[in-house]
Amino acid sequence: MSETSPKKRPAIDDLLEVMARLRDVENGCTWDREQTFSTIAPYTIEEAYEVADAIETGDMDQLEDELGDLLFQVVFHAQMSFEAGGFDFDSVARRIATKMRDRHPHVFNGEDERTSAGQTIAWEEQKAAERDARAAKSGRKPSALDGVALALPALMRAQKLQKRAAREGFDWAYLPPVIAKIREELEEVEAEISAGRDQVRLQDEAGDLLFACVNLARHLGIDAEIALRDANAKFDRRFRAVEDSLAREGKSLAEADLDEMETHWTAVKAKE
Repeated sequence: MSETSPKKRPAIDDLLEVMARLRDVENGCTWDREQTFSTIAPYTIEEAYEVADAIETGDMDQLEDELGDLLFQVVFHAQMSFEAGGFDFDSVARRIATKMRDRHPHVFNGEDERTSAGQTIAWEEQKAAERDARAAKSGRKPSALDGVALALPALMRAQKLQKRAAREGFDWAYLPPVIAKIREELEEVEAEISAGRDQVRLQDEAGDLLFACVNLARHLGIDAEIALRDANAKFDRRFRAVEDSLAREGKSLAEADLDEMETHWTAVKAKE
């Protein structure tokens, strides 16, 4: 009769132990011990973007690595809370599991199957109820805009704010007024430039213009964050091509004037 092999330890237990050791008061890492929720938050955001980059490139090995980095951020926050007498990793996991069961009653509670559109509606209704409950718990009046995180990238947050407002009926039904608003905001930017370039006013009007452009993207069914990311990538690609083109002529950017760079830019663009 063969011996039963020992049960393999869950990998998450190893990670939790690593995190606890790193934060150990006597034998841990000085840098890790000094961190707080606020100092770690930027790394959490950065790791989420690195996950998105790995997905964009289709590199599954990198995706596995980046998902591990993101998971470590969750463990880091949970460990800091546990040390302060708050929640721990297990309670975080239990809470999200409960939330997902509550938001999918057609899967876990035997309710009728939902279409994708039906699930989206039910999901938003459930989230709205949760936001109302949080507002009531904190003794404040709920808002349709509650829960749109301040830390989101500005374009993404603008789009989410607009979507929330649109669900409440605060939205144009047709494109013409959306486009007219962009023209209006551009005219206001131009007016501020003519009035003397007050930087505070210019920043305010430029922000309104960007917000209006995000609204147009939303009405066209375009994700503004993705659209700008793609535009950034396109500019990066074309500008590097201009550098290469000038280098083949024995010139650097510093040695070329704007007209020369524009000529090469136009040529690169035409090739694409």
